[in-house]
Amino acid sequence: MAKLFILFGGSLGLLGVVLGAFGAHALKTRLSESSLSSWETAVSYQMYHALVLLFVGLWLLLDGPASLRYAGALFMVGIVLFSGSIYALVLGAGSWFGPVTPLGGVTLIAAWATLIYSSLAINN
Repeated sequence: MAKLFILFGGSLGLLGVVLGAFGAHALKTRLSESSLSSWETAVSYQMYHALVLLFVGLWLLLDGPASLRYAGALFMVGIVLFSGSIYALVLGAGSWFGPVTPLGGVTLIAAWATLIYSSLAINN
């Protein structure tokens, strides 16, 4: 699982840079300020959580608690649901993507809670 989290975190980081540049250059003149701001929010959340996913993978490599597997999985799902739904909405996907964004947010909150729970296993 550690390798999967590191691979996924690195891939999402790379994709975040690409999507950030795409928004800043290709979409800047095509989107309203509100839509561009939403795009930037999606990129920011993707990047923050990609870094956390790398951290989770590295912690697992150092024999972190088993609960980190749940945290990592929740981060992966949350990033895809939250940022992915915003990208889709900004690019004109159907309005049914709207309810997916808060579901992704709740998933990210659960991921952070699971990460905090995992920290309780540290014996220091």
